[in-house]
Amino acid sequence: MRRFLDRLFEPRDIRPLAFLRIAFGLIILADFAGHVVTGEVQSDYISPSFHFKYYGFEWVEPWGAPGMYLHFYLVSAVALSVALGLFYRASAVLLFLGVTYVFLLEQAEYLNHYYLVCILCFLFILLPAHRALSLDAIRKPSIRSETAPAWTLLLLRTQLSIVYIYAGIAKLNPDWLRGEPMRSWLAGRSDVPVIGPLLETEWAPYFFSYGGLLLDLFVVPLLVMRRTRIFGFVLAIFFHLTNAAVFEIGIFPWLMIAATLLLFSSDDVPESIARRAAPPPTARRRRLVLGFLGVFLALQLLVPLRHFLYPGDVSWTEEGHRFSWRMKLRGKAGSARFTVSDPDSGKRWDVVPSNYLTARQVRKMAGHPDMILQFAHHLADVYRKQGYPRIQVRARVDASLNGRRPQPLVDPDVDLAAEPRNLLPARWIVPLREPLGR
Repeated sequence: MRRFLDRLFEPRDIRPLAFLRIAFGLIILADFAGHVVTGEVQSDYISPSFHFKYYGFEWVEPWGAPGMYLHFYLVSAVALSVALGLFYRASAVLLFLGVTYVFLLEQAEYLNHYYLVCILCFLFILLPAHRALSLDAIRKPSIRSETAPAWTLLLLRTQLSIVYIYAGIAKLNPDWLRGEPMRSWLAGRSDVPVIGPLLETEWAPYFFSYGGLLLDLFVVPLLVMRRTRIFGFVLAIFFHLTNAAVFEIGIFPWLMIAATLLLFSSDDVPESIARRAAPPPTARRRRLVLGFLGVFLALQLLVPLRHFLYPGDVSWTEEGHRFSWRMKLRGKAGSARFTVSDPDSGKRWDVVPSNYLTARQVRKMAGHPDMILQFAHHLADVYRKQGYPRIQVRARVDASLNGRRPQPLVDPDVDLAAEPRNLLPARWIVPLREPLGR
């Protein structure tokens, strides 16, 4: 153990770290600028009158029309600054705050790769990624370095490995092994250039399902071992480029290709460079680094496992689904209707969610019980302000998981306005009973 801890502070080639900084900054720049160009800033963050919030972050609110556009422009600017390595530490802090703020604004916009982006933004604050291939290293030659402590690269590699391996483990479920929901996703994708006709064949769902499963589970060992490194990297590139061509998953393929280069890169450092490395850190600094690594990695390893604390199929209940690298794992569709009633006056109202929510919010909510509860609480607040203090809200939600026949997702007899929002198992979620059709 002592030898391993000593190796964490040995010098390593800093160029892979600097390269990832450049690629990461440019990818974030392209993504945030793209939101402005496509109008998604308006449709996703300004136009909605109600935003679904993560538990504990209900206080996060959008700036408003001019402020949100300015926010996206500023994040684009600091992303470029990070890529250039200009005023790196301040830019990295601002990038983390700016990206995480947008992430927390709307739960309906949750994607695993945006969660990964927030994590990487945080880590870049702590890493010396600006000591090479940066404008800061030109402005201040004293900070320039050809090496970085081994723990900086190991931390990023471990985070990337967690993403891959947990995604693979999550695919070890009966639906995925039977080709669902891949079969449903590939249906009608014959318009994809070159490979479109192949996607309609019977074997295509199994090729994609088992190919994704095996790559997630074994790409890290393939990239770590010298003899298989080239083979593993080619497989990873093929996998991510195929996903980019077939599925609409935004920046994720490009982010993972750039990050995978960290696993592909060698740790060899010429002796002449190693001799010029910074002196070993003090005992206090070593303890701080080791303490941070222990806490951070423990959270990254344990948080994705929290769904085992909840009853039922996590793909159905969604309890413990987020922040667990369960990426593009299930297909879910549903329809929701809400009934608001006042026991004092006997009045009753049927509520159409689309009168309050955007089309994307309605679609996402219909498959997520925690979002159904949030919307029920919102409706209760609306009617309480109209003079109905004992308002009740019930929901009829029929949902389909991976092509199953629709069934109730929540108990239609439960007054959701009286149900608290917390992290405990929700007793009002109806268990999954419908079998998979094929």
